[in-house]
Order: sequence, then C-alpha cells, then structure tokens
Amino acid sequence: MQAMNPEERMVADYAGTGVTVGRHPMAHCRDQLRNMNVSRADDLRMLRHGIKARIARCVIVRQRPGTAHGFIFLSIEDETGIANAIIDPELYERNRSLVTYARFLLVEGTLQNVDKVIHIRARHIEELNVTAAPTQSHDFH
Repeated sequence: MQAMNPEERMVADYAGTGVTVGRHPMAHCRDQLRNMNVSRADDLRMLRHGIKARIARCVIVRQRPGTAHGFIFLSIEDETGIANAIIDPELYERNRSLVTYARFLLVEGTLQNVDKVIHIRARHIEELNVTAAPTQSHDFH
C-alpha cells in the first residue's frame, strides 16, 4: 500500500475533520500565484492605498448585512493570513454563483489601506481550482 501524496492527505483531512494539519491549500500553488502577481495576505499591509491589487484565497466567511445596501463582504484566507474583499451589488449580480458558492477565489481590485484596515474593493473575481479538499465557509447572506 502506498502512502498518500500531499493532496490526498489534505483531502482526507478536510473530509474527516474540516481542517488539515498540513500546509494550507494556497501554499501548494504559491509559485503559480506569484507568477500571476497575486499578493499574499502578509504583503497587503506593505502596499500603498489606492493601487490595483490581486489576491487569491480560500473563502472562509461571506457576509451580506441588511444595512450594507447590497454589498457583500468576504473574508478569504491564504497561508499567511486573512484578507477582506468588498463586492459591490453590481459585481455580485454579474457573479452571483461565484460569490455565493466558490471555495477559492481570485479577486482583483483597488487596495484600501487606511489606518491599518485593509480591504480590496473588487472589480473582477474568478474561481480558482486549487484542491478537491472539501473546505467550508461560514455564510451569513
């Protein structure tokens, strides 16, 4: 019997416990993401307010507060931490399925970095196929 490879181990971990003790799913594709000019969560605080930025992460929380006038707030995680993305109502309507169901997203938009509070105002989103591991998010929409 052969030992599981890292992907099989990660899928088994998530299926059995909902977490993994191994590397974060995003760590497995970091070289590819770096080539796509995707910033890590750790890197965002060093970037200047107002620049165009790209992030790619595992969706861990989706929120659509009734007081937010249709805006969606995503907390998305990579191997270095959590970043937040703001999805406006128009982008949400064009990408409803992705925003609501995708486990891994690439988000491109304008970096808001004010008083160490960091968000990406999304202008473009797309789904990433990172792993078959059944990751889950906490959704409040």
